[in-house]
Amino acid sequence: MQAINKIKDTWVNLKIDQVDTDQIFPGEFLKISTKEGLGKYAFYDRRYDENGEPNSDFVLNQYEKMPQVLVAGKNFGSGSSREHAVWCLKDLGFSVIIAPSFADIFKNNAYNNGLLVIELPQSRVASLWGKPQDSIVSISLADQTVSTDSWKASFAINAYKKECLLKGLDDIDYLLNIASEIASWEKEKGGDDNLN
Repeated sequence: MQAINKIKDTWVNLKIDQVDTDQIFPGEFLKISTKEGLGKYAFYDRRYDENGEPNSDFVLNQYEKMPQVLVAGKNFGSGSSREHAVWCLKDLGFSVIIAPSFADIFKNNAYNNGLLVIELPQSRVASLWGKPQDSIVSISLADQTVSTDSWKASFAINAYKKECLLKGLDDIDYLLNIASEIASWEKEKGGDDNLN
């Protein structure tokens, strides 16, 4: 995974509440098992019409180069636990999603795949939605802050997930990274004898 710390970019406003994983990545594409290229299926039913032509009114079709930040509505990522929903957002180029709330399963899948999700109060999300399209948001994972030209807010994140994102590690990489510490602890405690 790619490490995340400081991000400074414009953002995409997705002013929709209750965006579920079936909207993010429709079930008809779940047979695809590779992560690469999944971005073209993200929000497929909104991005394309019945003939497969791009819907110019949908916000994701209005960018030649996708910003790294998506600002969404309440309960983003509800529904099934499909990891494809995170994979396709990452493949589109998003590194951060800001919303008032997230479904827990989506949030965990996001963290496990190197996608930072940030919960901010509805008033802060609305403030971002109200700013001009070329505005910049600055995010510091190390400091746990989000800021614009007119305000700064802090956000909470699990300390373990924060460390993994800062170092670009998934759960297995994290364990491999501390293998010598685990081996030392086992040796000090006498191996499996003290596990009962």
